[in-house]
Amino acid sequence: MNIHFMNNNQLTLHFDKAMVRERIKNARSICILSHRNPDGDAIGSALALYHLLKKWNKKVNVVLPNFYPDFLGWIPGANHIHIIEKDKKRADEFINEADVLFFLDFNTESRISEVIDTVNKSKALKIHIDHHPHPDIKSDVMINITAVSSTAELLYWTCLELDWLKEMDTIIATCFYVGIMTDTGCFSHNASARSTFVVISELLANNIDNEDIYYKIYNNYSFNRMKLLGYCLNEKLEHIPELNTAFISINAEELERFNYQVGDTEGFVNYPLSIQGVRFSVLFTEKDNLVKISLRSKGDFAVNKFSATHFNGGGHMNAAGGSSKLSLSDTLVQFREVLKEYAHELSD
Repeated sequence: MNIHFMNNNQLTLHFDKAMVRERIKNARSICILSHRNPDGDAIGSALALYHLLKKWNKKVNVVLPNFYPDFLGWIPGANHIHIIEKDKKRADEFINEADVLFFLDFNTESRISEVIDTVNKSKALKIHIDHHPHPDIKSDVMINITAVSSTAELLYWTCLELDWLKEMDTIIATCFYVGIMTDTGCFSHNASARSTFVVISELLANNIDNEDIYYKIYNNYSFNRMKLLGYCLNEKLEHIPELNTAFISINAEELERFNYQVGDTEGFVNYPLSIQGVRFSVLFTEKDNLVKISLRSKGDFAVNKFSATHFNGGGHMNAAGGSSKLSLSDTLVQFREVLKEYAHELSD
């Protein structure tokens, strides 16, 4: 697929639009899949597409591997999302009956591993829209552009190319806005292209309440989540000034102590980047006999490469994820050791 920018404010995509329009027009059932541990971009883009397709009286199902964080539960249509871990049999039925499958905001089959066998057996038209690098999803139409701020923004441009945005309303615009806002950290990263703000301008023209959306996303946390954050910053934050690095580690007992719920550690990895001089921040979270690792950076330090090399992960240059099957203490030992190899990049 070829892409190009026009005047740096219009993203143009080249794919078989006529075929996609025709297949959607004739589809009886459509299934939208997104990734495990869904974030605002996954939920926002999936529900924006859900509401668009429902305009044409299509049967549409949104399927996610596990539950989304409570602070995203207000997004219009969230109550219609089907959770695989709650009822896998029904999820398989939605996939099997679908004439079109959409894959949104994930680049690897492991993010939907619970239903990947069902997906691969499906004869449906498979459309993959994502902004993560190195996709390995089998699809008929792949729209994958890493330079775009978020999957929600890329979906917006895709829908514009398909002439679907005539159906835009406040609910759909709200879903798009949630995806873009959350994946850019309120436009603090991955949001330097004028094209992103062209989209935001169009969404605002649809009477969304951007201040209310911000409040519901970022000022809507539980008391326990706030206590956990305070504890992490006071007790678990470590600083390695000679390497311009800081990290937080949380073990399973600590999560239980603060009555951890899905999404409670969202954004924690960003706090160490507020320390003067810190360019590299990591959050280590011990859950289900696995250490989940979130990585963020400033400037040109590529955390996706760091994670892929050492922690079975990947992602974007400044925002990535990974995991370790070692204990939390052994993972931290490994991290400190491999970090020394990057002294020439981080200590500048």
